Amino acid sequence: MRTLCWWCATPALVVPSNRPAVRRLVREALGHESLRPGQEEAILAVLSGRDTLAVLATGTGKSAIYQAAGVKLPGPTIVVSPLIALQDDQVDGIEENDTAPAAALNSTLTQGQREELMQSLGRGEIEFLFVTPEQLARDDVREALQGAAPSLFVVDEAHCVSEWGQSFRPDYLDLDEAIVAIGRPTILALTATASPPVRAEICERLGMKDPALIVHGLDRANIALEVAWCTSEAERLETLLERFATVNGAAIIYAATRRRTETVTAALCDSGWTARAYHAGLSARERREVHTEFAEGRLPIVVATTAFGMGIDKADVRAVFHIDAPGSIEAYYQEIGRAGRDGEASSACLLFRPEDLAVRRYFASSAGATPASVKTAADAIASGARTPEAIAEATDLSVARARSAIRAIEEAGALRPSGALRASAIDRAVDSRARRQEYERSRVEMLRRYVELRDCRGRFLLEYFGERAADDCGHCDNCANAERPRECVPDPSDDAPYPVQSRVRHAEWGEGSVVRVETDRLTVLFDGAGYRVLALDLVEGRLDRV
Repeated sequence: MRTLCWWCATPALVVPSNRPAVRRLVREALGHESLRPGQEEAILAVLSGRDTLAVLATGTGKSAIYQAAGVKLPGPTIVVSPLIALQDDQVDGIEENDTAPAAALNSTLTQGQREELMQSLGRGEIEFLFVTPEQLARDDVREALQGAAPSLFVVDEAHCVSEWGQSFRPDYLDLDEAIVAIGRPTILALTATASPPVRAEICERLGMKDPALIVHGLDRANIALEVAWCTSEAERLETLLERFATVNGAAIIYAATRRRTETVTAALCDSGWTARAYHAGLSARERREVHTEFAEGRLPIVVATTAFGMGIDKADVRAVFHIDAPGSIEAYYQEIGRAGRDGEASSACLLFRPEDLAVRRYFASSAGATPASVKTAADAIASGARTPEAIAEATDLSVARARSAIRAIEEAGALRPSGALRASAIDRAVDSRARRQEYERSRVEMLRRYVELRDCRGRFLLEYFGERAADDCGHCDNCANAERPRECVPDPSDDAPYPVQSRVRHAEWGEGSVVRVETDRLTVLFDGAGYRVLALDLVEGRLDRV
């Protein structure tokens, strides 16, 4: 299997040159008279049987790719979708357009409804079946899907494989097993934001073979970018209320915790705004109510944790605020992408306090399996524990943390079929988790670089996602400041010592790719050490071109 390395260029896309037929298919099946950038290439790749990862901006019609390909290919299409509310929206959209029969298999169904749905699938009466990763972990579901002989396996919001699989949705990391178990159909992964290392992880985790990589539309020029520094929580809330005076339309405010959404919502309502909180602690009925009211324009402001907005079909969100620092640049760009999907002028404001980063550093060091938890789980296994529950009972690990540790041990090849451990491979598992921790911490440091940046924010974001920026964005707070210092070297050529996207080798951190070049420093994404910012006057003799 060949997967994409962090530094790989886009593989050559070899597909049938039948573009008129694809346009006719989209027009007849979906009623679309035209295609957006990236859609046609992705549809052609999938129809040719090639695994495909499409990174397309929010609002560019990613669902049209699998719908067009799905109705053309024989056999049903399985769509992995992370949220039940999102599944319902997708099913409703397909049924409203009369594209093809669609259904969702999730925990809201009774046993009788599940059985009826599976029978319909087996009879070929369902073209699009939406499932969560947790449903695909069930043997009965895998058996039923295998019998239906699906032709296409879609992972929508594919960044969740990397972002959620390592922490609270571990079944995302077993999707590759599910794909093989149901007959190994063609794989299509879709996301709006994925940096080069996240793209590589998606492809590897899903077991994609020679995947086509299609990236379009990452520059959202209609979104004004701003970072507002605040010295206290009172100032942060006051700044938020001030900014709302200039917002003419719907807005989403992202907060880090459930409690935070409630307190911010209360403050907004006390100030005369109409707002509601949205988080996992609400009942399904309450979440659906907020979701529907916001989508239909009856609720102007939602204060939410990160799940809200994923896939919501609302084009006229005029502003996105972060009342807390997001977990990473990827999460930030995914969330601000909810604004301005109609192409009209919108804004994204991050209300930042330096204290925010301490929380993010803690989460980066403790998410998923840590080196310490892998060692603890290995000791418990050596003493006879065999299940996550048994390991949790014998140690201070939670069941979820024990499950993540077992997966890390298995991925390192340290667990024999008999249940015995390979001691040498345990060190490999510990080292792997240590490198993952280092990478996660380096992502927090890149977020710090973004908020402290005095140069163009739009350029920084594009370069982070592996895109070359020919010029400054012209739509961020720094670009609006004529007196700002210019830090970034404009469009460094391939003849420069360290051009963007070039491969380098460091004496201590090994090989990596240049992400960003500035007048006095450069940012490198190292394969085993994550992001590092290096002073140019100190790298001589320690950093070589590969």
